[in-house]
Amino acid sequence: MGLGISAMAWTLAMQDPGTTPAGAAQRKKGQNAGKGGGRVYPMAKSAWDVASVLLGAPTDKSIAMTIHPRKDLEAFLEYGPKGGKQVKSEPKTYRAGVPSQLALVGLKADTAYGYRMHFKFTGEPDFATGPEYSFHTQRKAGSSFSFLVQGDSHPERLNKMNVPELYERVLNSAVKQKSDFMICMGDDFSIDTMAEHNQKSIEGAYTKQVPYLGLVGNSAPIFLVNGNHEQAAKVNLNGTPDSVGVWTQTARNRNFSQPAPDGFYTGNSEEVKHIGLLRDYFAWTWGDATFVVIDPYWHSEVAVDNTLSGGNKRRDLWDITLGDKQYQWLKKTLSESKAKYKFVFAHHVHGTSRGGTDIAHLYEWGGKDQRGVNVFAQKRPNWDLTIQQIFEKYGVSIFFQGHDHIFVKQELNGVIYQSTPVPADSSNPLYNADAYRTGDKVSGAGLLKVSISPEKAKVEFLRSYLPAQEVDGKKHFETAYSYEVTPKEKTNEK
Repeated sequence: MGLGISAMAWTLAMQDPGTTPAGAAQRKKGQNAGKGGGRVYPMAKSAWDVASVLLGAPTDKSIAMTIHPRKDLEAFLEYGPKGGKQVKSEPKTYRAGVPSQLALVGLKADTAYGYRMHFKFTGEPDFATGPEYSFHTQRKAGSSFSFLVQGDSHPERLNKMNVPELYERVLNSAVKQKSDFMICMGDDFSIDTMAEHNQKSIEGAYTKQVPYLGLVGNSAPIFLVNGNHEQAAKVNLNGTPDSVGVWTQTARNRNFSQPAPDGFYTGNSEEVKHIGLLRDYFAWTWGDATFVVIDPYWHSEVAVDNTLSGGNKRRDLWDITLGDKQYQWLKKTLSESKAKYKFVFAHHVHGTSRGGTDIAHLYEWGGKDQRGVNVFAQKRPNWDLTIQQIFEKYGVSIFFQGHDHIFVKQELNGVIYQSTPVPADSSNPLYNADAYRTGDKVSGAGLLKVSISPEKAKVEFLRSYLPAQEVDGKKHFETAYSYEVTPKEKTNEK
């Protein structure tokens, strides 16, 4: 709804009061813990105690945000270009435990904005002022900027693969990078390890990440890639609203503002009953780069990786697929992009197994079966190129993947395969290193920072440490490894 305030407006995009997310009471019952039970993931100590604000789906003239209040409150936003005229929205009432999705529209392209929330609790006469946050609208071609990539955070693996203190430190350090956005590579909201699956417990898997991802998401919009442990998958639908597939994808899209096809973003335009738009695969251009997120989980008729019930997951991996529509969209997106850099993100090659280029020759990714026989034409009669061939022909700079919990840089026919480490494992192991026969492997936890300029893109592995580990020259967020890629020429040929 417009407010008649210059070219900018504060609009209500979605509010879902009909569903109550799992709150503190449910978390205390251990519904977010693993099957071992009982362990509770703590609140981030440095989170704003009034609300978490998570940005998403930025464009050239708008940005979405999801507000998660910790108490019932009345609030309004004050926002505008940094150093420019500020606009105030009309006050609204927000309910504790109910995420509200809003959109700021009518913004200026390639502009830095600041914003803050003014709020008061029930019965209080005056508004207090919250912290100032910021964001940037779409960069124009030729601009310099950076983005962050987070691998599998696995908060359910408490103090094993995820140390909350270190996770919080990583995200507080991430926001200081002043990057334009962050892409999470999946397995951030694990569902399959829960002792009980219901709407509240699954909602809790998403809400417990809110105060953590909100540490960086208040100023760097968050993009989510589905992983195997999210169980957001076609195979988990049963035709009713009461299924794990519906619960998990709905919780994802309610708690985090994710892009849908709208003229700025392209992607999955098919609605799924009881969910609506999945928002599972999408693409956009920012500065000199095109970003593409792909997803096999919603487009395969079988479980792509692990199932909710456990058991043997060996099967014919030709059954795992992006599907014809997503395949054609991927090819069209990359072939028509004239960007200097093209980045593709997925939880993993094939969505399952281990390794990067080591398994890229197989199935629809590379065309061969396990015997090394090329049966692509038989198995994918409507496809003219394998996924790897699409990457090569249309000049993909880097394919990013998670799943294996390790930093490895590999290259296949000019395409870099970049596996991402976990952010907050203080033991710093080389997980799954044996699955990578080639490439540069670097131990440790942390994030990736990618800095873009017209001349080059620089990838840095920013390694994370607890304070007690900063000995013998080790420093938190030190650059453990870096490399550069340069633009490719004539990559949009048909």
